[in-house]
Amino acid sequence: MNPSSNPPSQQNKAVLVTGAAKRLGREIALEFARQGWDVAVHYGRSAVEAHETLVQIQQLGRKAHAFQANLANENEVASLFAAVAKYFQGLRCLVNSASIFEYDRAHSGIPLTSKSLQGHIQVNLAAPILLAQFMFEAQKNKAGTSSKAEDDQVTPSVIQLLDQKLINLNPDYLSYTLSKAALLASVEVLGMDFAPYLRVAGLAPGISLPSGDQTADDFSKAHQMTPLGKSSTSADIAKAAVFLAESSAITGTTLYVDGGQHLLPSSRDVMFKQIKN
Repeated sequence: MNPSSNPPSQQNKAVLVTGAAKRLGREIALEFARQGWDVAVHYGRSAVEAHETLVQIQQLGRKAHAFQANLANENEVASLFAAVAKYFQGLRCLVNSASIFEYDRAHSGIPLTSKSLQGHIQVNLAAPILLAQFMFEAQKNKAGTSSKAEDDQVTPSVIQLLDQKLINLNPDYLSYTLSKAALLASVEVLGMDFAPYLRVAGLAPGISLPSGDQTADDFSKAHQMTPLGKSSTSADIAKAAVFLAESSAITGTTLYVDGGQHLLPSSRDVMFKQIKN
């Protein structure tokens, strides 16, 4: 797919957002564009939506290009990063937003299987870490050739999209939860390993958009079940992502943007609160 005719960006800072065609990924990509970043739009199967995202970014006056890749395929993950780094030579941030979110639970009619667990791990854990490693190598290689002006810039970053439920556990979405829990652990480990060339931060939203079979009314009610009376919006998450990308002193830690949702323990995932007891 090559809907953008813009030439490669040589100077301006750029961000790669995975899963940028829809939902939170799109909102994050658009907010980076509003704040002056060029954007690499990754998508899996949503070519039409990716093109729409490109158009919106270009209308904001920023350069954008779409890159298709199946994140379950390690070779495609490697090719994705190589293509983005070649096109956007000012790449300074990676936001791993793409994920699988499919229901299973050990004590249910949809128990965890090896296939479901491996599928979630490949997309939600392996791909983000592989991309982070590629980002680290790229930034380390650049370090020896950086000019003084480049040295004064904010340290490049990887932002891993997580979930508030990781410190507010419940048994729903078991494969998803396990894959994201491992990704959470990687934030601190890679934050240590990639310093001083690359920062790593986690960003954990609350319930921000309807999921699965959740109705608009169920979502509205669930969204209010926080100490602040409202959880995060897609705009909240997008602004937090830009904040992390532009904050040189933040690494190896996770920012919870959820209206305090993680402070209210629950035996069920919040999306079921108005559907099942």
